[in-house]
Amino acid sequence: MAENDTTDAPDAPVTNGEATPEAKPAQPVQVTNRIIAQYVRDMSFENILAQKGVTGDPAADIQARVDVDARKRGGDDQFEVITKLNITSKTRDKGEMLFVLEIDYAGVFQIKGVPDEQMGPYLMIECPRLVFPYIRKLVADMTREGGFQSLSLDQFDYVALYRAKLAAQIEAQKRAQADQPLN
Repeated sequence: MAENDTTDAPDAPVTNGEATPEAKPAQPVQVTNRIIAQYVRDMSFENILAQKGVTGDPAADIQARVDVDARKRGGDDQFEVITKLNITSKTRDKGEMLFVLEIDYAGVFQIKGVPDEQMGPYLMIECPRLVFPYIRKLVADMTREGGFQSLSLDQFDYVALYRAKLAAQIEAQKRAQADQPLN
């Protein structure tokens, strides 16, 4: 066989007449996220208009607050992510309450391949995005069935929500450190 004959290994580099194995680039870790279950943990719809007979402009101002919590579950790579919504509707003219809708919606996820340092943001941003269409449908159905115009929520900015929650935690830690007595 000739010194540069590479018929047996056409893609192997040749160095000093010997074939050397090529270094293979590291394969990126495959992230998998599987929704195992999703369910309503708690829900309350208070139709104040029907209870008290609120009068005035039926046009309403809607306020929606959202919060997200996450925790590890007993199973391998399983996490429960809870999206908490508080939606209020008030009349525009007098500011009288029309309805209050509170929902705690949970998703159980099996997540693999996400580095530990990125798991918090992943749980608080990506997981709520996955279940949001189901929450939107639930809110639309509840408001319609409650006698109001069906409310279709816009997607929440979970990145901004995560950043605000992180900033609040950092601020709370700073205050706690400032309040500790010096020894």
